Amino acid sequence: MAHPVDVHVGKRIRHRRWMIGTTQQQLADAVGIKFQQIQKYETGMNRVSASRLWDIAHALDVSVPFFFEGMDQAAPVSDTESAMPKDILGDKEALELLRSYYAIPENQRRRLFDLARVLSDVA
Repeated sequence: MAHPVDVHVGKRIRHRRWMIGTTQQQLADAVGIKFQQIQKYETGMNRVSASRLWDIAHALDVSVPFFFEGMDQAAPVSDTESAMPKDILGDKEALELLRSYYAIPENQRRRLFDLARVLSDVA
């Protein structure tokens, strides 16, 4: 069984890869491994070594601590958060929504954000 830290790091790799629109093959090429290894990292099946994590961070243009962000969040879920998937970084629809959201020009994005907050307060 995969260790929770390995699963979390793998999810963060997948999250960042999706956010910048990189395929598993492109990431694998950038770090000099096979794409199947990236798949195993992203699922937490294989543990990422420190040197490989360093290479992946460089290829994805993030710092190594990025992959550990959110590990401390073991707080209970509130009622308003219960409608969200438990694994937001593993939800393909949520990642696509985030990528689309950040593709919107900033002034329009702000207006969309305000609209979403108003709608969520009504619900």
